[in-house]
Amino acid sequence: MRVIVVGAGVVGTMHAWHAVERGHEVVQIERESEARGASLRNFGQVWVSGRAGGEELETALRARVLWEEIGERVPGLGFRANGSLTPVRGELELAVAEAALKRGDAEARGYRVVSAAEAREINPALRGDFEAALWCERDAAVEPRVAQLELKKALLASGRYTYLGGREVREVVGERAVRDDHGDVHAGDVVVLCTGAWLGGLVRELAPELPVRRVRLQMMQTEPLGETLTTSVADADSFRYYPAYAGEALDALNAGQAQDPVAAEHKMQLLMVQRRDGGLTIGDTHEYEHPFAFDVREEPYAHVARVAEGFLGRPLPKIRHRWAGVYAQCTDTTRVVHREQVRDGVWLVTGPGGRGMTCSPAIGETTANELGW
Repeated sequence: MRVIVVGAGVVGTMHAWHAVERGHEVVQIERESEARGASLRNFGQVWVSGRAGGEELETALRARVLWEEIGERVPGLGFRANGSLTPVRGELELAVAEAALKRGDAEARGYRVVSAAEAREINPALRGDFEAALWCERDAAVEPRVAQLELKKALLASGRYTYLGGREVREVVGERAVRDDHGDVHAGDVVVLCTGAWLGGLVRELAPELPVRRVRLQMMQTEPLGETLTTSVADADSFRYYPAYAGEALDALNAGQAQDPVAAEHKMQLLMVQRRDGGLTIGDTHEYEHPFAFDVREEPYAHVARVAEGFLGRPLPKIRHRWAGVYAQCTDTTRVVHREQVRDGVWLVTGPGGRGMTCSPAIGETTANELGW
């Protein structure tokens, strides 16, 4: 079988990975020389802890297994089973963490509420002020800026993979074929469009009623911390954002403890992950209304820096990078991904939202299974 994959972000690359793994020939086409979108502009988190129960959690847990297996074969992508800690302050935040332990799937996530002293044994860099923390053992991380490149190297070594960068696919021609902006036609047995947040042009022509929206975020990265941050770190605003924590305890938190005005305005949470060079990736915001701003706002950066410093008990290192990114999210946020046949033998797979880095290996595997690769 010959598989044409359009898009070289993490979702497209994982489709290519599963096709090659099953013995097929793959041609992957990317409009940039290399992918530059949300697949690089994220935390690199394999984030199991906050996922909704049911299909979303099952997908994340399967992806967690696949990330670890792939990471053993492709060490350059930087997989590490680092887990996460969400420090909490006050009775209302603690109650949400404790309510999470009562979920039927709490054990599968590796949930445990630990004291501040226990949290510091797990992650000694957390010297700030907090009373307890929610530990999630199943969370993990990879290096987003290099993961696709490292996977591409492994794919090229298979001898069954061709990468074509700097080519924008303009149209579907005939059956199971696409034409790029160089005029070249690429035909196969199946075409999978994994175009991320690029929802105009060809995608709009093929799926004019696509139930997917674009979401903009702001993030930043510091110079090396000078010590190891052994886990990913979140704050209690992540309870407000992730569906796993919905319930009476979260309702009480929302009613009894107002979110910081800047965090509320920009729909923020703290997520913090250490990169292999020691720097910290920190964010983030969420902007849903179009047209998006073209600039980045300083207030969210200042807020998230204060929250991070409060947990670390020390000033952050100098900020090295600030950026904005855009990802595609299903308008029905309970859906893991939108997978649609848009022409005979041509499939569109998009809209994982903030789950893309976490769930992409399982999303690609599901496509392969459903299409009978």
